Amino acid sequence: MIDFEARKVIEALRSGVSSKSVGQYFSSARPEVTKRISDSLDSVRTGKNSGGMILSGKYGEGKTHLLNTVYNLAHSENMVVSLVTLSKESPFDKPYLIYQKIMQNTYLPKRLQPGFLDILSDISPNSPLATELQAYTAKHLETDKLFYLFRAYLNTDDLDEKYLLLADLEGDFIGNAVLKRIYKRIFSEKVTYNTTFSKTKHMDDYFSMLSHLFLQLGYSGWVILFDETELIGRLGKKARLKAYTNMASFLFPEETSRIRATYSIFAVASSYIEDVIDGKHEFENLNEAEDAEKAAAQRTLEAICGAKQLQPLTKDEIALVMDKLKNFYRRAYDWEPEIDMAELEKDTDGRGFLLRTKIRASVERLDQLYQYGKLGDIEIDELGGIHYDETLPELDALSGDEYTLQ
Repeated sequence: MIDFEARKVIEALRSGVSSKSVGQYFSSARPEVTKRISDSLDSVRTGKNSGGMILSGKYGEGKTHLLNTVYNLAHSENMVVSLVTLSKESPFDKPYLIYQKIMQNTYLPKRLQPGFLDILSDISPNSPLATELQAYTAKHLETDKLFYLFRAYLNTDDLDEKYLLLADLEGDFIGNAVLKRIYKRIFSEKVTYNTTFSKTKHMDDYFSMLSHLFLQLGYSGWVILFDETELIGRLGKKARLKAYTNMASFLFPEETSRIRATYSIFAVASSYIEDVIDGKHEFENLNEAEDAEKAAAQRTLEAICGAKQLQPLTKDEIALVMDKLKNFYRRAYDWEPEIDMAELEKDTDGRGFLLRTKIRASVERLDQLYQYGKLGDIEIDELGGIHYDETLPELDALSGDEYTLQ
């Protein structure tokens, strides 16, 4: 019988795109790194402490795959997971855009789809959770905006207001004046902020609130996984310094943030040190930063430089991956591949250093056997692309009326 879950895994491996499913089933490689992360998550769960790490590795060596493995590991430990890929739409120098991205990509344990704010719709104004949230946002944050926002959300009977307040929690921030008007309508009280909220200065309030909310909902902690961190290198000099400072609040929250029971992992290409930190003289650029920003940014840069790099898998580890790959292929197509494991492993040699390329070459080998009953040439080249023998004619060489532009 065909195993459709196994087929989904094989199709993901064939495409070379990492997925949460692959991370769930192919998690035995690199046991030392996995054990280190597992121990850190245990510390977060038991001690409610926060921390973070840098995950460094070459392109295609399995950083994203490892993040997906951590995703499944964290969920098995009843932890909330946010999986965020940095991009030009979510640059790390703008934490309010990062917050929006996190809100769109946060998964509760045992849920396949992201999102969690629907839980708030079931909270009554006088429930223990509501009381705890209002007390926390009133006393433990830098501003008191979230106190007024939560209290207004829990007590308003106007659906439009409820929508606006919930949208703010999702990252579509409403103005301070708007919140004052809503609050005054509900409670007939004038709002006087202790500190006026600014999304460019006070986003730590929102991250801290989320970490506290997850604990109050009964989860063991929060894991935030940042992929493609090397894209920070494309920012301007001042923006990069700001991004390093923001990274510090996740890597070293005991000094710069109020977030609780949260562990953050940043995956970054190992070339970042040579291309950006050295190439753009980042340590020298620190002299242009203010003292507080300089200390945080320097600590982040030192963490990137000191990160232990993922090493290519050993032959024994590759053998385990190939054996599991063959087993998944058998289950995916209800077919027993008649190929010696040593031959399948040999096909990975000479396909470049990329782990994903080695796996794609092996999947193509199995595809050939399944479809044609014999082996042929492998078309996956050493760069991980597909090589085509056909050559297209130059436009100038085409002749005939059918090629004449009218």
